[in-house]
Amino acid sequence: MDLLNALKNRKGITLIELLIALVISALLIASLYRTFIGQQKTYIVQEQVVEMQQNVRAAIIKMISEIRMAGFGNLDLAAGVNGITNVITPSANSITILGALRQISTLEAGAQAGQNLITLASATDAFDGATYHRYISIGGLESNIVSGRSGNELTLQNPVTMNYPANTPIFKIHAITYGIREAAGVPVLFRDLYSNTAGSQRVTVAENIENLQFEYFDANGALLSLPIANPELIRMVRVTVTARTIRSDTDFKVGDGFRRRTIASNIYVRNMEIIQ
Repeated sequence: MDLLNALKNRKGITLIELLIALVISALLIASLYRTFIGQQKTYIVQEQVVEMQQNVRAAIIKMISEIRMAGFGNLDLAAGVNGITNVITPSANSITILGALRQISTLEAGAQAGQNLITLASATDAFDGATYHRYISIGGLESNIVSGRSGNELTLQNPVTMNYPANTPIFKIHAITYGIREAAGVPVLFRDLYSNTAGSQRVTVAENIENLQFEYFDANGALLSLPIANPELIRMVRVTVTARTIRSDTDFKVGDGFRRRTIASNIYVRNMEIIQ
C-alpha cells in the first residue's frame, strides 16, 4: 500500500517543461550548427585565398625565369624566329620573347669552325618538317637553323663559326608569348610556345588570373612609352599580375565579392645589354 501511494505521489514532467527543454535544445543545436557552418565557410574562403596566392606566385615565377633569359643564345644567325624579329615584342597586356630557353642535348663530338654537320648525344626533338622548331643555339654562343636531320646528326643552314668541344650544350630557341584569355568562362594566364605559327602550343599557366600588365624601362630606368619604336632599348620589364578567388563571397562586401591579390616584379633582362 505504501509503495502504491509512493508511485501515485511521484511527479512527472509537465508539457510546459518539455516544451521549454525542447526550445533550449533547439537553440543549442542551432548555435552549434551556425558555429560549424561559419568555421566551414572560413576554411573554404582561406583555402581559396591560399590557392589564389599560389596561382599568382606560379604565374609570376614562370614568367620571370623566361623573360630574364630573353635574347640568350646569340640569335643573329637565326633571325626571324617564327617570323618574329624582336627579342622582346612589347605590349601593355602581353609579351613575346625570343631566346634559347631550353637545353635539349649536348655535342657528342667536337664541332670545328666551318663545318655544317654536328652530332648530338641525343636528338629527341623533331627538327624535320615545319620550320618553327628548327632554331638552335650552340653553347649559348651562336645560333643556327637546322636544315636536315639523320638520327643524331644535324645539318645546319650556316657553317659553325667557332670550335666547340664535346659536351657543349645545345639549346632550343623558342618564341614564347604570355597573355590573358578566357577558358570556359575563367580568366587564365596562357603561355604560347611556338608563338605565331601553325604549331602553336598554348597552355594554361595559372587560372583565375584576371589582369596582366607589362611596363618597359631603358638603361636609365626611364619608362618607355608604348608603342616602343626600338625594343632593343628595353633593359627591364615590370610585370604586374592580379589573381582572384575561384568564387565570389556574398559576405565579402567589397566590389563584386571576389578577393584579389596583386604581385608586381621588376625583371632585369640581362641579355639585352649585349644586343646591338
